[in-house]
Amino acid sequence: MTNASKKIVTVEQFASVIGRSNDQRGTLIGLGLNKIGRRKSLEDTPAVRGMIAKVAHLVRVVEGQ
Repeated sequence: MTNASKKIVTVEQFASVIGRSNDQRGTLIGLGLNKIGRRKSLEDTPAVRGMIAKVAHLVRVVEGQ
């Protein structure tokens, strides 16, 4: 697979991790997020999609990125 054919998904954190469980905090750190307003572009793999689903109430997928 070449770089041009890799799909990218951009996620943005919009909610705080205060009061959330340690596994949700760890998932956000695994995604490269740790503060509200941060964005990260990641390769669109099933593992990344699973991590996004786990913290879907804290992050949003940014369209057009």
